[in-house]
Amino acid sequence: MVKFCPMLNQIEQRPVINTPQNECKSLSDITKEALMLRRDFIQSVLASGLMLSSGLSLAQKPPTTYTLDGTDIYGKKLNLNDFAGMTVLVSFFTFDCALCSDDLKLMREFYVRNVKNKFMLLGVNLDSNKKDLDEYNEITTHAYPKDQRFPTVWRNAPGHKDNFGVVATQPTHFVLDHKAQLKFKREGKFQPDDWDNLWLSL
Repeated sequence: MVKFCPMLNQIEQRPVINTPQNECKSLSDITKEALMLRRDFIQSVLASGLMLSSGLSLAQKPPTTYTLDGTDIYGKKLNLNDFAGMTVLVSFFTFDCALCSDDLKLMREFYVRNVKNKFMLLGVNLDSNKKDLDEYNEITTHAYPKDQRFPTVWRNAPGHKDNFGVVATQPTHFVLDHKAQLKFKREGKFQPDDWDNLWLSL
């Protein structure tokens, strides 16, 4: 019920609301309390979100060191340890992915310019049918000289093993340091800041 507080009447005529404790509070006081309650609610939601985010982070914690053992498109054995001491950009792609093609074109240029700076680009094809990879290989073989071709493996090949986990987005890129530990990961198109970070990782 809205009334006028006797104590406040002596100072100002402001409507107030009776509380269950029979306390006389002004509307401004009640507004402040409402804002404080709203703030506390928002903070509790944010805290819960951070806890959930932390849980997801722990659930998806990357391995200490990445490993890969497979066969390249020419039938040669390939192991991630072959590139020890180098910064390695591991790019997961499919043949019919336009974003993959755009990224790999730029990454190929970066590879050519920085291969002498202990940098390696490694392609990992995700196509279920090897014919798609063979077609990709044929196109790149005719389009680029040998020194501009980077090693590529087929992830679905018999005997292939790696610990990069589920790759649900094409392309997905992992930048590894000289100890095969993760510097950063990009799901989707490589961003301008990613190129800066890649350069700084060399």
